[in-house]
Amino acid sequence: MAELANCKSCGRLFVRVSSPYCPECLKEQNKKFDVVYNYIRQQEHRMASVPQVHDATGVETELIYQWVREGRLVTTMFPNLGYPCKSCGKVINEGVLCDDCRNKIKGELHREDLEEEARLNANRRKTYHT
Repeated sequence: MAELANCKSCGRLFVRVSSPYCPECLKEQNKKFDVVYNYIRQQEHRMASVPQVHDATGVETELIYQWVREGRLVTTMFPNLGYPCKSCGKVINEGVLCDDCRNKIKGELHREDLEEEARLNANRRKTYHT
């Protein structure tokens, strides 16, 4: 359903249907996407990283990261494109966290579960019946 919203890019008020960007900013982003895609589609630039694409095209790195996250730029075709992990900044191709950060969090959660279980077991042993 359509609603009024401010454009994420320019701040103008517009009727939002699906995108957080106004029609003018979407057109501008599509032009920039075409520039980036035409650059990396060339055989000699297929292995370019995001900073290299930014330097060559002048398109903001955040936009390129966004397109990789959205799947508009497919990392199977362009393997060096990616976006930073939210925790450590390592370049990843899917999700929000890299495998190392994900495993670290899982380990911390598992350790907390074990500590909680140990506390519960200790409290069970202290129960007195009269």
